[in-house]
Amino acid sequence: MADTGTGTTGTAGTGAGARTAAEWRGWQESWDRQQEWYLPDREERFRIMLDMVEATVGPAPRVLDLACGTGSITARVVNRFPGAVCTGVDLDPALLTIARGTFAGDERVSFVTADLTDPGWPGLLPYATYDAVLTATALHWIPEEPLAALYGRLAGVVGAGGVLMNADHMPDPATPRINEAERVHRLGAMERARAAGAVDWPGWWELARRDPVLAGPAEERFRIFGEHEEGDAPSLEWHVRALRAAGFGEARAVWASPSDSLVLALK
Repeated sequence: MADTGTGTTGTAGTGAGARTAAEWRGWQESWDRQQEWYLPDREERFRIMLDMVEATVGPAPRVLDLACGTGSITARVVNRFPGAVCTGVDLDPALLTIARGTFAGDERVSFVTADLTDPGWPGLLPYATYDAVLTATALHWIPEEPLAALYGRLAGVVGAGGVLMNADHMPDPATPRINEAERVHRLGAMERARAAGAVDWPGWWELARRDPVLAGPAEERFRIFGEHEEGDAPSLEWHVRALRAAGFGEARAVWASPSDSLVLALK
């Protein structure tokens, strides 16, 4: 079952729980800050992602924000490309509540509640194909076999000449000493940021659970997903092979950090 729709007013919720779009944007921005604690180069990957959208499909794309969360990618797409149309898809009721509140009244944006491991989920989308499918730090929880199957389904969602981009953890198992050095350095920086007041994943969700509007959706989210689970986090080479096997004509990294890569597949 799926739920689709756009906001139609500047508020979300009713009565004492009503929120303005600006208040929802505050929640979205707090999510962004929490994610940046883990990924200090998050904005850089988004910038390259949007550069490559413009380079491949132009400045007015139809975009699918895959595993959209609060709509972080959608926000950057419509800010940079006013002529863009975006569909966000996710299963998380709390993050979708924030996304729908943030974009209430924006006719360019819609959201779909769907399980990406369900083979039929593309049939719930408002468009048959998209110029660009974009996702960031969201698919590493899916194990390799169902992730390869998801790539196969996405090959049918991306239109001719369109692109799929996935920015995520893509470790190289052939470089264990480099990987460990990077991990130790990154965790040290994260601890210093935490000591300075940065909010981590558990802390952010604790705040959401105390919010009168988000408390119910947050509890539902943990009923669906449990705690933060991890999948297989395959290498960049695995992603490239899987995307080419799925039917994309070209695939390679267009950005990389010491631990993550942004892989682009061209239909």
